[in-house]
Amino acid sequence: MARAAKIEVKIRRARLPDVGAIIDLTRDFGRAGLMIPLSVGDTLERIRNFLLAETPDGGLIGCVAVDPAWELLAEIRSLAVALKFQLRGVGRELLLAALDDARAFGAREVFSLTYVPDFFRRFGFERMDRNSLPHKVWLVCVKCPKFPDCGEVAVKMRLASGAE
Repeated sequence: MARAAKIEVKIRRARLPDVGAIIDLTRDFGRAGLMIPLSVGDTLERIRNFLLAETPDGGLIGCVAVDPAWELLAEIRSLAVALKFQLRGVGRELLLAALDDARAFGAREVFSLTYVPDFFRRFGFERMDRNSLPHKVWLVCVKCPKFPDCGEVAVKMRLASGAE
């Protein structure tokens, strides 16, 4: 698939009125079995963890969440870009913003469970053993209809801080 022209987006923190848009953005990925579908309750509980990609006219076209997983470890979750805006740099902007957010949050390392490990590899992520993830992660995984053999790949990245 050819890369389309890059689109200008503003990355901002999600607010309560954005819950419906986040659910809409992730719905198609959930239906395709590419991520765990988000409920209103799950999204409300994590709303402060979401970053959104917004077009200059205010359209919400992408989301990502940075969730604490364990002490100095954060998870990059629910990375989704509206289909007609994919391959235009939106996912890249969301992931870079999520990494900055994780650093600001105090995380030393981030991980993600993904079906597209090559995307993450371009940013310095490496494959990891899923069994080394904290048990807290599995509380989410058991909600997935594909559990326990979903085929997702675990990737991780050590974050450099300004002090290193």
